[in-house]
Amino acid sequence: MPKAPGEGFKSMNIAILGSTGSIGKQALDIVQRQSDRLRVLTLATGSNADLLAEQALEFRPTLVALADENGLPHLRDRLKDTGILVTGVDEGLHAAATYPGVQRILLGMTGFAALEPALAGAQAGKDLCLANKEALVAAGDLLVRAARDSGAQLLPVDSEHSAMFQCLLGEDPASVRRLILTASGGAFRDLPASDLEHVTPEQALDHPTWRMGAKITVDSATLMNKGLEIIEAHRLFDVDIDKIVTVQHAQSIVHSLVEFMDGSTKAQVGPPDMRVPIQYALLYPHRAEWEAPLLDWTRTDAWTFGPLDEARYPCLTLAREAAQAGGDAPAVLSAADEVAVQAFLDRKIGFLDIARVIEYTLEAHRPQPLDSVEGLLEADRWARRQASACSARIAGERTP
Repeated sequence: MPKAPGEGFKSMNIAILGSTGSIGKQALDIVQRQSDRLRVLTLATGSNADLLAEQALEFRPTLVALADENGLPHLRDRLKDTGILVTGVDEGLHAAATYPGVQRILLGMTGFAALEPALAGAQAGKDLCLANKEALVAAGDLLVRAARDSGAQLLPVDSEHSAMFQCLLGEDPASVRRLILTASGGAFRDLPASDLEHVTPEQALDHPTWRMGAKITVDSATLMNKGLEIIEAHRLFDVDIDKIVTVQHAQSIVHSLVEFMDGSTKAQVGPPDMRVPIQYALLYPHRAEWEAPLLDWTRTDAWTFGPLDEARYPCLTLAREAAQAGGDAPAVLSAADEVAVQAFLDRKIGFLDIARVIEYTLEAHRPQPLDSVEGLLEADRWARRQASACSARIAGERTP
C-alpha cells in the first residue's frame, strides 16, 4: 500500500530507460517543464541512436546507453567532446539504472528486456516508476522483494494503477473490498465479434483514446493489457486476484476506482494524458502545477460504464488463469504475448491467433515456483520457444 505524503521537496535525480519511446518522450517533456525539480542523470534506449543523441545534447545527462551495438559508433561521434559517457548493450542498461546519484528510475521500456535493469535498480535502492508491465508481471515477486529489502519504492505510472495508488493513500488495507480497473475497450470495442478475424495491424494500432507504443496498443485491443494490469495490481497492492475486477469505460476519464467495506468508493479522475501519472510518479509525494488542459466540469458529457464480455476477450481470461496458477505462469503468459503480438504485427498470424498462441503455450506449461532470476529466465526462454513454434504453425496454415 502507498505511503502517506511527506514534507518538503528536494530536486530529484532521475534515470529514464526507454527515453526515445512514447513514455520516455513524455517524461522528458515533463522534465523540461519541471527543470527546477527534476534532473536527468542517465538516458537509455534500444536502437534510436539519432534521437538519443538529440535528447542527450538537450538535457545533458552524465551517461547514455544504447542497446543496439551497431548504433554505438554513430552515437559516440554525435556526443564526442561533450563529456557524456556513452555505453551500450546489456551492461549499458544496468549502468544507467544503477548510476551513483540516481534516485528514481522511470522504466519506460517495453517487454522483458526491462527486467534486469529494474531488478538492479531496486536492489540498489532506487525508486522505480513503473510504466513497463512485463517486469512486474513476470518477476513481481522478485521485484517486490528487492524493493522491500532495499527500501526502494515502487511507483506506478500506468494511469489505472496510479489512480488506485492515489485512492489508497491513507487507507487501511483491510478496509478494501475491491479494486476496479477501467478499460477503454481498445480499437475494436464497437466492432462485431464476427469481424475480428480479419482486422489488420493498422486497425489494431488505431486506439480511440490513447497514443501509445505498438505492443501495448495491440494489448489494449485484445484486452491483454487489462489482464496484465490485474496481475500488476495484485503485486503492487497485495490484493487477492478475485477482488480485482474490470469494467468498460469508453471515455477514459475515470482511471480506476477503489471500493471499500463500508460501501463507499473512491475514483481518480483526470484527462486521458499519460503525462499526468508520469509527473505524479516522478514528483511523488508532491504535486506540481500542470499546464495541460484540465477537465471542463461545466460540460454535461456522460461517463458510461458497463461489463466486459470475457468471451470476446479470451486474453483477459488467460491472464486471470495465469495469475491464479502463480509461480512462473505469469512470466510464461507475458513472454507468449510478446511473441504473439509481434507475429501479428509482422502479419504472420491473425488478430484472434494472438490468444490461441498464448493459450497453447500456457496449456503446455507446468507452473514452477519462482524464486530466482535464473528460473525466470528459463521460463521466459521456454515460453518464447513454444509461442514461436505455435506462431510458425499458424503462419504455415494461413499460407495459401
